[in-house]
Amino acid sequence: MDWTLRVRLPRRPAEQTGGAMHEREFRAFVSVAEIGRMDHAARELGYSQPAISYQIKCLEQMLGTKLFTRDSNGAHLTREGRMILPSAKAVLTLIDSMKGVCAV
Repeated sequence: MDWTLRVRLPRRPAEQTGGAMHEREFRAFVSVAEIGRMDHAARELGYSQPAISYQIKCLEQMLGTKLFTRDSNGAHLTREGRMILPSAKAVLTLIDSMKGVCAV
């Protein structure tokens, strides 16, 4: 089961409001942040590297900011990425807790 967190974010007037952030995007973000490479994070999560890149891109678009800088050495958190990492981990902890309650 994929859990979806619906949030309303402030947007520029021309853009739509609302949207959804998905569990898989948070998992991709945290994994890339911890591992430092999209290809290794993809392998760890059982996805392809393009799928991880797409999930990160979707999260970046939803948040309206870049979360990583990318170079030949891997992916490095931006200032904004470092700021939201604790919140993303907290969201995943809550999701895992809810899954645990439902599994009982």
